[in-house]
Amino acid sequence: MNAIDNRAPESRLVREIWAGLGPDQQPAPSVAFTGTQRLLTSVYDVSGFAAACVGAASAAVSAHWGLVRSSSAPDVCIDRAHVAAAFQSERLYRLLDSERPALWDPVAGNYSTRDGFIRLHTNYEHHRVAALKVLGVAADRSAVSGAVSRWSSDDLERAIVAAGGCAAAMRSRAAWQAHEQGRAVAAEPLVDVTLGPPCMSVSAAPPQPEAPDRSPVAPPTPLSGLRVLDLTRVLSGPACTRFLASYGADVLRIDPPGFQDVPAALPDTTVGKRRTRLDLRATGDRARFEELLADADVLVVSYRRDALARLGYDMDDLWARRPTLIVARVVAYGHTGPWADRRGYDSLVQMSSGIAAQGRRQPEGNHSEVGARSAEGERPVPLPLQALDHGTGYLLAAAVIRSLSRLAHSGRASEVRLSLARTAELLCSTFDPDGALATGAALDPAPFLEEASSGFGRIRRVKPLAGIAGMEPAWARPAGPLGSHPPSWT
Repeated sequence: MNAIDNRAPESRLVREIWAGLGPDQQPAPSVAFTGTQRLLTSVYDVSGFAAACVGAASAAVSAHWGLVRSSSAPDVCIDRAHVAAAFQSERLYRLLDSERPALWDPVAGNYSTRDGFIRLHTNYEHHRVAALKVLGVAADRSAVSGAVSRWSSDDLERAIVAAGGCAAAMRSRAAWQAHEQGRAVAAEPLVDVTLGPPCMSVSAAPPQPEAPDRSPVAPPTPLSGLRVLDLTRVLSGPACTRFLASYGADVLRIDPPGFQDVPAALPDTTVGKRRTRLDLRATGDRARFEELLADADVLVVSYRRDALARLGYDMDDLWARRPTLIVARVVAYGHTGPWADRRGYDSLVQMSSGIAAQGRRQPEGNHSEVGARSAEGERPVPLPLQALDHGTGYLLAAAVIRSLSRLAHSGRASEVRLSLARTAELLCSTFDPDGALATGAALDPAPFLEEASSGFGRIRRVKPLAGIAGMEPAWARPAGPLGSHPPSWT
């Protein structure tokens, strides 16, 4: 196979990601990048980071396709502008028959404290209730602001987290690197891989997709026949399973009865998937879940670290039921350290890890609004998009696909674990306070949009990311409300 294209600045990141995807590695296919660099305004190379994450996931698909066909892997070429659009897909889609829901709850956001800044995440009702109870005010932004201003950042963060809510004080990079959780995250691998026991001979590996029909109406589908159970929500996990679905995987998303994910996310994140509901605490629904599990190839989970184990499904149990199962997990703050079980989201991890504080720095002479200092002080400057969510989603997909290749090659399943906080460390390696920053205005998403039907009406959305020679990814199922399908693979 060809070596990675070393001419693009993203290639360093692709090499680092590829090396971190676990043992028994194939050489990466050739990965090239086209289009304008640094489309997104930041002191980090967010555009390059995003393109590298997509490049690694696409390279994993290409390498797997070459493996199962015993042929060379197709080359990969990533369009930076398409990636920049895809990394803000939840912002760019439009419902053509109705108003789209707001992305953020009115109370969510950054607030000044007595000694700094804190971010409250209140998109879920129970998190909003917890924060407001601690603050002792109603759901009014002005009242919340006044109450927050009387707290220290660390004290309020601790109080809200203890009450079952979600909040993150703004820390500097140095403070995070010295923090016990920051040190734990830095010591973790980008992708933590645990191999299961030998479970089959290579000749007994699960059926792989046949070589594609070369007719124009039957494009290659490298993941055709792959069954994926999707126990994820919000953005990072759903971004992973959406990518798998675009290359032919049969994805079944499972949510508990009554659960409502962030409404604005669903038209974007449910595309390509069946969606059902099961209560894993109810005997009948557990039995149905175990039947689905018996025929699944991949389980993707974005619940807190021990959530499945508390339901009786730890790794020993999962592999006893399905020895060839690949399990992929994503959490917020890492898998070790005192915050390993803490709830978290992209915007909170940006505050905790120093990204939002470091974003206030700007090159001499750059006066972009995003980087400007506020009259109120040095307010947090987050990334221009949810790069940790999207980036981790594509890294998780890459880890899943490499695990498929490893299973076919060695007969051993894998558990792979990633976190938003560890992905943040990869992004922070692109920090360049003296580099020239683009304004972001150069990105025109129009060429990367398409119209389609959905369970929410007609939708204009970002197209699936295409980058593998000879392949045209597509979503076979429209987006739609949760719980729209029976708990079945057929």
